[in-house]
Amino acid sequence: MNNPSVQSLSARYGERYRWLLLFSVMVGVMASIMSSTIVNVAIPGMSHHFSLGQERAQWVSSGFMVAMTVSMLTTPWLLARYGYRRTYVGTMVLLLAGGLSGGLATNFSLVLIARVAEGLAAGVVQPIPAIIILRAFEPHEQGRASGIFGMGVVLAPAVGPSIGGVLVDLFGWRSIFFMVVPFCVTSIWLAYKFVPTTAPGGVAASRSSGLDWRGLTLGTIGTLCLLNGLVELRGDSAAESTVLLAAAGVAFGAFLAWERRFAAAGGEPLMNLALFKHRQFAMGSIVAFIYGTALFGSTYLLPVYMQVGLQLSASHVGTILLPAGIVLAFTIAGVGRLADRHPTYLLVCTGLLLLAASFALMIVLHLDSGIWLLVAFAVIGRIGLGFILPSLNLGAMRPLPKPMIPQGASSINFLRMLGGAAGVSLCAVILEWRLAAHGDSLAAAASSPARLAAFDEVFVLLAALCALAICAAWQLREKSPRKLDEQAAS
Repeated sequence: MNNPSVQSLSARYGERYRWLLLFSVMVGVMASIMSSTIVNVAIPGMSHHFSLGQERAQWVSSGFMVAMTVSMLTTPWLLARYGYRRTYVGTMVLLLAGGLSGGLATNFSLVLIARVAEGLAAGVVQPIPAIIILRAFEPHEQGRASGIFGMGVVLAPAVGPSIGGVLVDLFGWRSIFFMVVPFCVTSIWLAYKFVPTTAPGGVAASRSSGLDWRGLTLGTIGTLCLLNGLVELRGDSAAESTVLLAAAGVAFGAFLAWERRFAAAGGEPLMNLALFKHRQFAMGSIVAFIYGTALFGSTYLLPVYMQVGLQLSASHVGTILLPAGIVLAFTIAGVGRLADRHPTYLLVCTGLLLLAASFALMIVLHLDSGIWLLVAFAVIGRIGLGFILPSLNLGAMRPLPKPMIPQGASSINFLRMLGGAAGVSLCAVILEWRLAAHGDSLAAAASSPARLAAFDEVFVLLAALCALAICAAWQLREKSPRKLDEQAAS
């Protein structure tokens, strides 16, 4: 069976095939998510090795986010043109190459190139599971599938920082790049066994349509200008920042205008604006953007806070985050089943409320606070994530017609990651601004109450963003899951 389709693989493996397919792509997504988060525990060591300031060091995270954000829009086109297997295997090979080259890099420029390569691969692969869940599973199984998939995906980054922190302490920052290698190799083997060669819908991959290069270029320019404009907000470059942020607005406006024009002319745009005529999808996209800003901003901020604010070692950081990650995994599994029976807007709002509370509680910590408090606050935040992750995509995309699901998955992930790319930069910018206002700097070896006060103000900002997202999440309530299932079936 050289070119197996979904139908032939389903006939070969029976009812369990869709779960085998989901597990196969789960391994690759685990590798991509691990590569996006685990590097944060090594940023202080990497900064010291290459003598980097905070501004350049944060590009290790934000450069990855920019590449991942933009490449997400190409997933539907790649799947339609090359099919599931070739697209998936290609991303895993690129992720593997990025991990190996990053670990062996001799200067910071090579590290940054490796991170961009990893980001490109991660961006393409991450919308694929949502497409599979919404196309291969029945509506009453989608929550369960999302929960099981989410549980597996978060277990790796939950354990990853703990292992990565120990590796950084024992072998240095380079070791964390090599952690994705076994996942990539395993995922490639599974792909050739269970992932079909066909495109979404079970049809043969077709090379009839070209990639929307103009839309991709405009989206990339807009994302880069937005990120650089936020970075330039620090220091004395207010004029340059204003120009870049204005350019980002123009680029994104041109992107939307071109996508509308390209679709009207019969083309296949990167982002089909007809998606936003579905109210649940439009509201879910707003939630995804704000949620991405808070989530990825905190993913960058928390390890830095623990290491340079609370003066904890990298291995301590990983150990503190480990219980929260395990709790997250089991929360997702339970909430996935709830999403099949309860309104998704309630689950999303509950999660955002818990996430906001975890950020707000950080302000009670001091240099002599017990570690158990930090663990408890992290657990509260991860329980919140467990409510959001399986529910948001289902609530936003269930109303979509099946042919629009690949576009919907890539678009909502793009907006979430656009928020994430902005969130990483925004947290770094505001942190430096507030440190200067309190008369401190991360260059100083010892921490101080002034330094913690600066971190506290950034955490309060993240809590406020989550509270804002609740307002949009509440608008997901207009249709019950049963009505959405009936609409999708019709």
